[in-house]
Amino acid sequence: MAISMRPSQSLRLWQQVTLAEVRAASHDLTMRQMAILLTVYLDPPPHTVRALAAKLDVTKPVITRALDTMGAMGLVSRHRDERDRRNVLVRRTVEGALFVERFGDLVIEKAAELPL
Repeated sequence: MAISMRPSQSLRLWQQVTLAEVRAASHDLTMRQMAILLTVYLDPPPHTVRALAAKLDVTKPVITRALDTMGAMGLVSRHRDERDRRNVLVRRTVEGALFVERFGDLVIEKAAELPL
């Protein structure tokens, strides 16, 4: 099902969602961190630092720094791949799943408030 929006509506939705996030006593994620988080939670696992770096077209240290921050927030966890010790697996957490679910609900709420 396709959603039809004018560019001004989509920007207004993005503004309202980001304003609500800034005002909330929630995690303050950068665009890069949010892209990583949504990739981990919306795309099927496994997720590795290497694969995330390739998907976002950034270096592995960039992903590692973002994961350090998100790990401290409890949104993701990292573990060495026992089958291939060169790989670091990025895993979902309960707190991260709840954050993503709440964020999705927020997007729906703000979309419903958009004027037609």
